Amino acid sequence: MGMKNDNRELWLKRIVLIVYDLLAVYLAAFLALFVRFEFRMGGEVTRYMKAFQHYYVVIALVSILVYYLMRMYSSMWTYAGISEMINIAAACLIVSIVQIVVVTFIPPIGDHMPRSFYLLFGGFLFVLEFLSRFSYRAMRSMINHRAEQKMKTNVMIIGAGNAGEMLIREITTSCYVSKRAVCVIDDTPSKIGKYIHGIKVVGNRFAIPQAAKEYNVHEIMVAIPSASPQEIKGILDICKETGCELKRLPGIYQLVNGDISVSKLKDVDVNDLLGREPVSVDISSIMGYVSNKTVLVTGGGGSIGSELCRQIAAHNPKQLVIVDIYENTTYDVQNELRKKFPRLNLVVLIASVRNTKRMDLIFETYRPDIVYHAAAHKHVPLMEDSPNEAVKNNILGTWKVVQAADKWKVKRFVMISTDKAVNPTNIMGASKRVCEMIIQTYNNRSATEFVAVRFGNVLGSNGSVIPLFKKQIENGGPVTVTHPDIIRYFMTIPEAVSLVLQAGAYAKGGEIFILDMGEPVRILDLARNLILLSGHKPDEDIRIEFTGLRPGEKLYEEMLMAEEGMQETENKLIHIGKPIQLDEEKFLMQLENLRDYVVEEPKDIRERMQEIVPTYHPQ
Repeated sequence: MGMKNDNRELWLKRIVLIVYDLLAVYLAAFLALFVRFEFRMGGEVTRYMKAFQHYYVVIALVSILVYYLMRMYSSMWTYAGISEMINIAAACLIVSIVQIVVVTFIPPIGDHMPRSFYLLFGGFLFVLEFLSRFSYRAMRSMINHRAEQKMKTNVMIIGAGNAGEMLIREITTSCYVSKRAVCVIDDTPSKIGKYIHGIKVVGNRFAIPQAAKEYNVHEIMVAIPSASPQEIKGILDICKETGCELKRLPGIYQLVNGDISVSKLKDVDVNDLLGREPVSVDISSIMGYVSNKTVLVTGGGGSIGSELCRQIAAHNPKQLVIVDIYENTTYDVQNELRKKFPRLNLVVLIASVRNTKRMDLIFETYRPDIVYHAAAHKHVPLMEDSPNEAVKNNILGTWKVVQAADKWKVKRFVMISTDKAVNPTNIMGASKRVCEMIIQTYNNRSATEFVAVRFGNVLGSNGSVIPLFKKQIENGGPVTVTHPDIIRYFMTIPEAVSLVLQAGAYAKGGEIFILDMGEPVRILDLARNLILLSGHKPDEDIRIEFTGLRPGEKLYEEMLMAEEGMQETENKLIHIGKPIQLDEEKFLMQLENLRDYVVEEPKDIRERMQEIVPTYHPQ
């Protein structure tokens, strides 16, 4: 029933437009003659109008046909724009040309008109048709404007360039965007005081707090896709103090593609406040050694492991084998990869890296070319309470996977390590340092190229500080920070993993690759920024509480031991630490003793670990 009513309404609108167009052709002719003869009625105007009436029917029918072909009866005039206006102009021009042809070549039908008549006729016809089509849009806007304005969110646009102009235009014209642009901010002095689509550029970035209050701004949109991360950080540091919701365009590629709209904006998050360039890698080098290879990832269901699987799957491996002990996240990764990469040869296995026979059977069955070993216990305070588990899983698990890789002649083995392995103060870091020593030792006595990649904290990984802070903010606080001066190196998960992949491509065997994590960040600053980005004020709405350093926790992390030195690679963000010389035979004997000792669940495993790792100093 509703569809019938819609069709009836549509046809009624078309009939009204056709009747209007018939009258418009006649009125355009009259106005053309009236203007031509200097606004005098009667006389020449009357004579030529009688001549026009001889062929009016022909011109009227031609007009309707032309308008129909130019879709002037099927366009949605509510959203009329430049293309519709061009169609109207083209249609009026065609009708004027047809009129000249009719009058010139078919004398019995018409009579010659003044030469200026045809030009004036076309102009008046365009004005009349333009008014009929665009007046509907104007009236609709006027009727709805006041009601809509009350419901809209006041928005400040930062950036008076192309991107800002496109956003303002969409906000101003779209009936689907419930926002109202109220002011613009730009650092270019010549733009201040000017208007973009009626919205004033009120000042530079330092005017943001005052303008936010003056214009009652609820949301700030940063539309500077070409700005560097440092520039964005400087602006966001000012914006976050306003308490407004923050959104920004992700990057310059959207400006290049013309793909700028409100829907493409993303919420500002803490990554944007790190203020550094995103890490880039040489994709071709990754492709060269992953493509058409069988790749095995241990811990493939974890934060780092799952991202490794995503990026490897995108580089056309022959087969991807995921091994993990925790089935829930592994199941999610399996579903995600099957959906995103339907042609991927994917094998997902639930297994523990501690199980010697299971690891040996997996390697014998699938014969991987490359192994990424990401399986590990990594939570520092939890491992301090269960140190034997850190040794069993991290050290013995790594040893067993390394032995299987050696036995089944894996070409390259990449172990994920951590900055906490440098001068460790906790059992987790010490265990990862032993893993690095295993890698170094086996590289010297195996055909397999064994390497380790060491990096710091990754934003948003399982167990990291960012998800914890977000949960605490959702619960109304307090946000707990261990110490006001504690700092950490941070990188996003995709950044870290892409560097791990490239480091693997550089590997010749025995290296400890160290990722440049940029400048360290104060955890207190991260907490404050997350509270502000959530629309709250630190220590007013959400309290920050200092809980004291946890067992095994440092104020700062080191990326590399002093005696290791550093070499550069082609990628300036990837460095190579010079391996420390060690007595390999003694180390292997210590490893065997540790294996036998830890299963007895000793209380003093830290003392044994200090013998193996002299730089380990438990707190």
